[in-house]
Parts: sequence; structure tokens; C-alpha cells
Amino acid sequence: MARVLDRSAASSGGSFTFVGRRRELGLLLAAVRHPPAVVLVEGEAGIGKSRLVREAAETLVGENRRVLVGYCQPLREPFPYGPVVDALRKAGGWLPTSGIPPTAGALAPLLPDLAERLPPPPPRPEDPHAERHQLVQAVHSFLGAIGPAVLVVEDLHWVDEATRELLLLLARDLPEQLSLVLTYRAEDLPPKTPVLGSAYRRPPGASGTAIRLAPLAEQDVQELAAAALGPYATPELAAVLYHRSEGLPLVAEEDLITLCEHGRQPASAAAELERAEVPRGLHEAVTERLEALSPGGAAIVEAAAVLAVPAAESLLADVAGLDPEQGAQALTEALRFSVLRETGSGQYVFRHVLAQQVAYGHIPGPRRVRLHRQAIKELESRSPAPLVQIAHHTLALGDREAWFRRAEAAADQAITLGDTGTGAALLHQILEQPRLGDDLRSRAALALARIAVNGADYTANATLLRRILADPQLPEATRGEIRLALALLMVNQAGDRAGYRELERCIEDLATRPARAARAMIALAMNERDGASDQAWAWMNRAEDTIRDSPDEAIRASVRATRLSLLARDGDPAVWQLLEELPRRAEDTEILRQTTRALYNVGEIAIELGHDRSAAALLAESRQLAQRAGIPHLECYSRIALLRLDGLAGRWSDLEERFAALGSEYPDVAMAGVEQALLFGLLAAARGQRARALEQFTAAAEYGERESQVTGALRAAAGLVAVRLAQSAPEDAWAIAGPATAVLRRAGAWARATGLVPVAVEAALSCGHRRAAEQLADDAERGLSGRDAPGAVAELRLARGLLLDDGEPALAAEHFAHAQRSWQEIGRPYEAARAAECHGRALRSHPEVAVGHLTEAVDTFTRLGATADAARCRHLLLDLGLVRPPVRGRRGYGDRLSPRERQVAELLARGATNQDIAEALFLSPRTVEQHVAHVLKKLDTTRKAVGTALPEKDEAG
Repeated sequence: MARVLDRSAASSGGSFTFVGRRRELGLLLAAVRHPPAVVLVEGEAGIGKSRLVREAAETLVGENRRVLVGYCQPLREPFPYGPVVDALRKAGGWLPTSGIPPTAGALAPLLPDLAERLPPPPPRPEDPHAERHQLVQAVHSFLGAIGPAVLVVEDLHWVDEATRELLLLLARDLPEQLSLVLTYRAEDLPPKTPVLGSAYRRPPGASGTAIRLAPLAEQDVQELAAAALGPYATPELAAVLYHRSEGLPLVAEEDLITLCEHGRQPASAAAELERAEVPRGLHEAVTERLEALSPGGAAIVEAAAVLAVPAAESLLADVAGLDPEQGAQALTEALRFSVLRETGSGQYVFRHVLAQQVAYGHIPGPRRVRLHRQAIKELESRSPAPLVQIAHHTLALGDREAWFRRAEAAADQAITLGDTGTGAALLHQILEQPRLGDDLRSRAALALARIAVNGADYTANATLLRRILADPQLPEATRGEIRLALALLMVNQAGDRAGYRELERCIEDLATRPARAARAMIALAMNERDGASDQAWAWMNRAEDTIRDSPDEAIRASVRATRLSLLARDGDPAVWQLLEELPRRAEDTEILRQTTRALYNVGEIAIELGHDRSAAALLAESRQLAQRAGIPHLECYSRIALLRLDGLAGRWSDLEERFAALGSEYPDVAMAGVEQALLFGLLAAARGQRARALEQFTAAAEYGERESQVTGALRAAAGLVAVRLAQSAPEDAWAIAGPATAVLRRAGAWARATGLVPVAVEAALSCGHRRAAEQLADDAERGLSGRDAPGAVAELRLARGLLLDDGEPALAAEHFAHAQRSWQEIGRPYEAARAAECHGRALRSHPEVAVGHLTEAVDTFTRLGATADAARCRHLLLDLGLVRPPVRGRRGYGDRLSPRERQVAELLARGATNQDIAEALFLSPRTVEQHVAHVLKKLDTTRKAVGTALPEKDEAG
């Protein structure tokens, strides 16, 4: 038959005309051109995901944009974060000569070719969770340093769990100039599993899109054929191509290559394709090409099909049983016939996984067995031996016992190398096997549980642990260990109090493992909810009895840290001396971790007790130790608490920005969100933004209800009550305060100042519930007997003053004065100013004395930026006749803002509504409308842009 179709007109790879994807290409390019962005490209095998990404990459490179590409593989050896690291290896030319953040140095061991360009690596933490966090920060810093870039990770359906977590965390906190493009096959993901493990929601400021590729239309296939075959692409041939491929680009391209290779006459090509008895699509195309290979070419292709991963020429030849010369010739033939392709790293693989599957199916059974045995022999001679691949070939041989040994060894190797994703996949495989021995089942289950506990994705990890627990064949002690892991995950990461029930259940299973049982007991001791605080010391004492004779210093340190936390929680002064005795240096990292935990816990509780200076010292030390011991979550917690102290100390300048930045740095730390909401609520209330304050306090209250500690919920409730009182809604305030005080009583958390007692007393009095107010103050006084809690005592003094304000103002004034002095000594100017305001109001019958306290409060509120509080005090001064009202028309300000207009403009700049401004400044809505109109006219701006247009105070005069 004469060869009339020229193979050069249609070859493999990207040289086929790009058809049918212009809209998708436009979406992808539009997203990545506006970083930060995340683009998800979904589609079945052979649909053209890689081609779409390659087309976009060529366009972006032409625009001088940097594109990095990494590939996930179905079977790979352990290498931590392999697809991402492979992509980063290509970025050496883009690294700046200076200014690379020190955190990027953690990548140096994984990028030896770039190590000299990177900062020195920091010490490697022993804790796997800390190590993963360190590496995530390193990748973030590296990508941020190279400037505008696009990171592409292909075939995410094959990604290991560790890389998936890395990409999830990266997607939630993208470097400002990075776009992330991920391709995947949804049908090959685990059931009900999002591509990134957890549902991904783009963070504020990030763009992106999700692209789902559909099959090509018939017109697109006709265009593809015409571009490849020219005048030989008859309408009949194009129609057959479309029906055979069903719009799948890969199949249509394979048919076009086959037609060119065999040089069929254009008149007969369509008829021959239509009459083909084999199934449509790729199977036929690959089969035809395989049959055209020489014996040597067929042998090299069979070796590639059995190996199933990119392989070097020498390995392919050895497995195929060819000498180097024969291997080179056979490989050249396989490349010429487009069966195999060369990767960028000098290895060879099938053009597509479907082609590999077809080729593997063509190998006769006896030969497949021999090839797998030969693969094991050759791979075992490598150093280091690729244990994952060896285990795969062992399983293919059906040698179950040998596979168990090799799979477990491969999992251990992967975990040791930090590739927990590959290790987890192997452990899953082991646990899925029937008739598994108890020892192996226990080892695999516990190893998998350890990976899950240290993981970043709570939902996926909790689901995994529950699946392991459902195995009825688990030994008792192993079940207890895994239930303990699940319980700690529920309590610590999700704030799910149901985890405490799991803790109680696991103690009996852990009877033979006292150290682990004690770990459950001390976790139970920290629970304050549902009456559990009554049992705290019972659990604490039981834990100490359980480990009394234990040589395990780590668990002893953990128990000691918990005892210190409980002492601090109770306001016991003995805690301060015991803190000094904690070891600050230890060879055992776990002992250092527990010292860090104790310092943080006591430091945070010290804030609630009112020992702010001691708290600052403890938290600073905890942060330093956390850095040294590689405990990122405790470092984060310490930084959050230190920011809280800044807010309490009146350092409000740029505090919101600093808190928001910390939240972006640790997007998965729930505590950052709740503390941010509490702080933002406080600032909003002080500035008169009551709607925003309610929103923030409500968000904090919702989280606080899930916490095992009660103080977060009580602080949120106190904020909500205060705002409702400011809105003259006392019944609403008491409806919040009543249940919150019940929680306070049940937990016995009197020593910790949450702000609830004084506002609850005020709400009760405003509703006429005087007896309830008096009872609350009496209960608080009894609860504080013998406690070292200056903050709570100051709050009690304020509450006592409120109770006496109407009947005995002089005595009330003494309580307010005591509260004011206490807050000044503690170092909280805002609380001191609130007490000074109450003090002045109590002395209203002595205006010459009252004016000094009220003026002091106004000055402090003004300095802090507490606009609403300052306006309230000025209004009180006016009501008491202690200042004269301004004379209308007394002074003109021309184009400049008047002092009142300035106040309105500042509230507008912070997002306050007209109603907020009216309530904050004690003005009528009509007056506020006039002031807003004057502000916008004088500044020549819009309401949204007031903040930008507002001049500095000295410019405003």
C-alpha cells in the first residue's frame, strides 16, 4: 500500500493544533495573571488537562512570567513533598542574590543544587508537625522570593497526603505574587474527598477559578484532523474519528498517529476505522503500535509497562534482558513509534497512563511474572533500594507474606524520610488486607494514627482514625492508643467536647500502658465544661498515682505541666515558685515541650488573673522556647497572647493589622480567629461601631461554646452584654448574661477576670433583678476568697460600686476608686478609665470632684481612640452641667473639618454606620446626616474613601 499520509504531519505531544479550549484557556490565563490565585483544572484521563496547562505556560513564558511544573506519580519512592520540590529545583535562575527570608533555608537539604543560593538550614525539629510547618513556611518564603510565578502541579489525584497538606496550606496563604494551578481526575480521588483533602475556600484577596474540561465537540475533532492531515481529512474520516474518540482528545490524536504510521489511503482510512472490531479509542491505537515493534522494542516497552514509573535507560534494558546496545536501539524505536516519551530528567515513560495499562494487559501472565521478578532483582541492587517499587512488584507476584515485610519496611523508610504521604498510602494498603496478624495490624494502625494526629487536615485525619477504630480485630491496647489519638485531635484541633467522652473510653483499654492512660487523664483534668471542673483534681491525682513508679520522664513532665496549669487556673499563689523549678534545658525534647506548654498555659491564665507583667515575661519565654524546641503551634499561641496583652495595655495603634497578619500566617489555628474576634469586638464597641462589635462577639461566642475552657465564651458574652446595654436594650443584655453567669458558677472560674461579673450586675439592675445582681456579687466574693486574682478583684469592686450607686454613692465611689487604682497597677488604661468614669458619675453631687475623674476618663479614652466612650463621658459632663455647651455659629471652620466633623469622619473611616455614629456621639440621626454630608463635601470624597482622604490631625488644625 502506498504511503500517502505523512507521519510528520501528526506527531505526539503538543504539536497537534490546540482546538476547542479557547474559553478555558482564557479563564486560566485571566486568573493566573492576577495573583494570588488558585486554579483547579478537572477532567478525565486523556481529556487534555496537561495540554491546556502547557498551552497556558507557553503564553505566560512569552510574557516573561515564571512557570514551575511538578508532577505527581502513581508509584514513587519516598521523597518529602516530591512534586513541589521537583518544581522548585527549576527555579535557581530566578532566586535573588540577597533578601531571601531565613525560613527558606529549610529547603536546602531537599534542593542540594540550590543550597549555596539559600540561607543556611535551621535546626530540624524532632516533632513531625513542627517539621512540616517549618517546610511549609520554607516553600512559602522560597516562592515569595522568586517574584511573580506560576506553580503547576499535575495529576493531583496521585498526590501523597503530605504534599496535599502542603498545597492546601499554601493555597490558604498564597505568596502575593504566586498563582497555583492544580490538575486532577475527580474519578480517581478517594470517595467523597475534595482534591485538596479539605473543602477549599479562596482566602480574601485571592482570585482563581475551577475549570472542568468536557469532551471536544465534533467540529473541534474535525479541526484537529484537518490540521494534522490536511486535504486527507475528509468529512467522513473526521466523523469516524469523533465517534471512535467520543470527543476524547488523546484517543483522536492516537488514531491520527496510527493513520499516519500505516499510511492508509484516504479513501479507505475512514472505512477501516469504522469496521474495526476492537474497542474504540486508545486500546486499539496502542495495540496497533505495539504490534509494529521489533522483538527488542516490544521487550523494552514491556519492561516500561511493568515498572509503571519513569525509568532510566539502563534499568529498562536490564529488566528487559537486553545489553546496553540492544537497549539503546530498542528504546529509540519505542520513542520513534511514540509508544514511550522522554521526561525532562532523562527517564522514559508511556505517553499516558492509559497506554501503560493497555501495554501491561498485552503481556502474557508467565512473562509478567518473570518481568516483576527481574524488576525486584534490579531494584534491590540499587542504593538506596526503592522499597516502594519493590513492594509493588512483590504484591504483583502474589507473595503476600513477603509483601507485608516489604510494604512495612517501605512505609518505615518513607516516614523516616519525612514523606508521610507515601508512608500513609502503604499503611492503608496493609490494613486493607484480609487475615492480617495482630502484631502487624497494631504496628500499621499505630503508625497511621501518629501520622494523622500530626496532620494539618482535621476532617480527613479524624475520618481516618475512626475508620481504623472500626476494625473489630484491633487489639485492646492498640484500640486505646488510637482512641486517645482521635480524642486529642477532637479536643485540641476542633474544639469538639465529644472528644472527652473518647478520652474516658480509652483509659480502660490502656490499662497495660499507664503512661498513655495518664495522658488521657490529664487531658480530662483540663476540661471545665458540663460540670467537669469538679473532677479536675480527681483526674489530676489519679494521673499522678498512675505514673508514680514510671521511669518515663516525658509523661512525668506532662503531668507536672498540667498541675501547674490547674494551680494557675484556681489562682493559687503557689504556682509562681513551682514555675521557677521547671527545667529550661533538657536532652529529651518532650520535656522541653512540656516546660514550654506550662509557661504558655500559666502565662495565658496570668492575663485573666490580672498579673499582666508576669504574663508578658512568661509568654515571651514560652515563645523563645517554642522556637528552640520546634513547636510552631505554641509559638503561635504565645504570640496571640502577647498581642492580647498589647490591646489590654492600650497599645491599639495598628493592632488590628498585626492580628490580621498573624491570622494569615496561621490560618488553621482556631485560637487566632477567636482572639482576633474578641479584640476587634472590643475596639469596635469602644469606637461606636456597635453592629460590627456584635458581629465579632457573636463569632467569638460560637467558637467559645465549643471550647473545653469557659473563659473565651464568658469574654464573648461580656462583650455582647456591654453592647446591648449601650444600645439601651437591658432585657436583651440580661438574656445573654443570665446563662453566661450559670456557666461561670458551674465552672467555678471566679479567679479569671472575663469582664462578665460587672456587666451582668449592670444588666440585672437595669431589668430590676436586684437580688440576682447581689447574689452574683456575693458568689464572686466567696469564689475569690484566698485567690491571687487582682483582675477579678477589681471587677468585683466595680460590681459592688454599681450595686451601691443609687443608694450609697459615697461608698460606691470608694469601690470605683479601688477598681481604678487596681487597673492602673495592673497596667490596663481602658479599664482604669471605665472605673474613673463610674467614679465621677458616683460623685455627681460633688461636681468639683467629679469633673476631675470624668475629665481623666475623657483624656484616656481620647488618647486610645475610644471615640464612643469619650463621647459618652463628655455627654455626662454636659448633663451634670460641668461643661458649657458650644455656642452655635461661634466659630467657622471654612473648608476644614470642625472637631465634631472630625469625630464623624474618623468613625466613617472605620466603617461605622450613621446609626452607629448617632449612638456613639449622642446625636440625632438627622444631625449625623448633616455632619456626614459636610465631611464628604469638605474632603471631596465618597463614604468608602473617607479613610484615604482624611488628613492627619495636625493638617486638619
